[in-house]
Amino acid sequence: MNSEKQPKLTANDQWVVLKRLLRYTTPHKGSIAIALILLTLTITGTIIGPLIIQRFIDNNLIPMNFPKQEVMVIAATYIGIQLFIVIVSYFQLIRFQDIALKIIQQMRIDVFSKVQGLGMTYFDQTPVGSIVSRVTNDTESIKDMFVSVIVTFLQAIFVLIGVYIALFSLDVKLTFISLLLLPLFLLIVSVYRHYSADFYQDIRERLSQLNAKIAESLSGMGMIQAFRQEERLELEFDDINEKHYRAGMRNIKFDGILLSPAIELLYTGAIIFTLGYFGFLSLETSVEVGVLYAFTTLLGRLFQPVQQVMQRLSIFQQALVSASRVFKLMDDTNMEPEQKVVQNIKVGEGKIEFRNVSFSYDGQTDILKNISFTANAGETVALVGHTGSGKSSIINLLMRFYEFERGEILVDGVSLKEYPPDELREKMGLVLQDPFMFYGDIASNIRLHNQEMPEEKVRGAAEFVSANEFIEKLPDKYSQRVTERGATFSSGQRQLIAFARTMATNPKILVLDEATANIDTETEIAIQASLEKMRKGRTTIAIAHRLSTIQDAELILVLHKGEIVERGTHQELLAQKGLYYMMYELQNSSAENAG
Repeated sequence: MNSEKQPKLTANDQWVVLKRLLRYTTPHKGSIAIALILLTLTITGTIIGPLIIQRFIDNNLIPMNFPKQEVMVIAATYIGIQLFIVIVSYFQLIRFQDIALKIIQQMRIDVFSKVQGLGMTYFDQTPVGSIVSRVTNDTESIKDMFVSVIVTFLQAIFVLIGVYIALFSLDVKLTFISLLLLPLFLLIVSVYRHYSADFYQDIRERLSQLNAKIAESLSGMGMIQAFRQEERLELEFDDINEKHYRAGMRNIKFDGILLSPAIELLYTGAIIFTLGYFGFLSLETSVEVGVLYAFTTLLGRLFQPVQQVMQRLSIFQQALVSASRVFKLMDDTNMEPEQKVVQNIKVGEGKIEFRNVSFSYDGQTDILKNISFTANAGETVALVGHTGSGKSSIINLLMRFYEFERGEILVDGVSLKEYPPDELREKMGLVLQDPFMFYGDIASNIRLHNQEMPEEKVRGAAEFVSANEFIEKLPDKYSQRVTERGATFSSGQRQLIAFARTMATNPKILVLDEATANIDTETEIAIQASLEKMRKGRTTIAIAHRLSTIQDAELILVLHKGEIVERGTHQELLAQKGLYYMMYELQNSSAENAG
């Protein structure tokens, strides 16, 4: 199982992640330009307001000069600017939010598409909850960054530029002194960014572990309750939850020290210095009260976006950590096997040949060793053996779930790797011992949402495998609702629906992975009849759990520790009195004792 622990994000790593995130803004250049224009208008209105008040104080209030028309113009202008700011801010906010949501929408599509194309090895090693966490929680964190942080950063930059222009127009000397605030801002941001990345990475990892534990508990709830494991799972969940809480509290304490208090302290110092400066200046010359008001007000406007930026730095850091996790998934090279496609090649008769195939899941221990056999068109080859003997691995390679480098698998004399993926999926039908049912109805589970498949074909496939007998008795027949994983149907009913799903595409090759392993004896008789019809005229590779079900197979392969140790027909293998004979006798004696 893959560890969720990731290396620490350095400053360079964070910059690389940020640049990659910003590439998602490229398709929205026009909308961003409009949003920035609206933002500029909003900031301009915000800065002009205090300057109007300053003019009123110095030109009208202090000298007690109130020409009616002039005062009315000032009042109307100020009110008009405030209304303008409200209206433009609304459209600016909507525009930025729309861009952010479209970016995250595309990112989630990219991540989900990537997950669909990952190889089975990735899913073997990575907890389901961890993958879900990256597709949902991590992208949601990135959305928060685009929705609030980026807008706040841009607003802060525009405000800094606008405020300093206005300050220079009021007092050049004091403005130059106030520029010393900028390196102090940058110092606080740098310290926060350096330490907070570790905290947020820890939080995201703990949250991913929580999701993994929840997913494991929900998927195995029946087993948990059957073996009374509730208390153990609760303790394990509580332990992870406690670690998540501690990680969160460490971050909150750090934020509490460095964010708002630090900026408030700077702001207080700036106001004290400004008032002191004008106080000493008043001892030598007259000081315009309006200028003092405008300067202190604009300093407040300067600190407000900076404080918002600092408050959102936590979201920003969290988003960078989340983005690094998402991009790690998107950069994973463990993809499903690629086909070296030869155009126009089709599966014909369906003859299958394995030539000296060896395979290892981890690259160290061989699960299959020099596997060679031939399944002629229309024949049935059965695979038998104890657990771990390599039966499922042969099927996994035949279905191209895993890549193999040693040996060759041929279909109709052509390498399996040269067929188009769609051709293989259409001509090779797979039935598992625990068929997966999708949420929807029976018809959609048979056609697998292929809307081009007519209803007659769906019903024909169901009739072919005798699934129609129970489907027609249901209240809604083929429109009967299927809950998650088909929990409301029996094992036999789910299996028959899976048979119909497979036969709906009329495959040339049939792959059966212990299709009757979880079926009761009475249901097995009905399913065996369906299987015989399905196998007729098709090349069949079948993993057999019950040896009585494959006695008519043209070839039976007995596997042991990844090797074929016996091969032949049912009668030939019994005559050898080897491993197959022992397995057959054991099953017969078990059946007699049960009877």
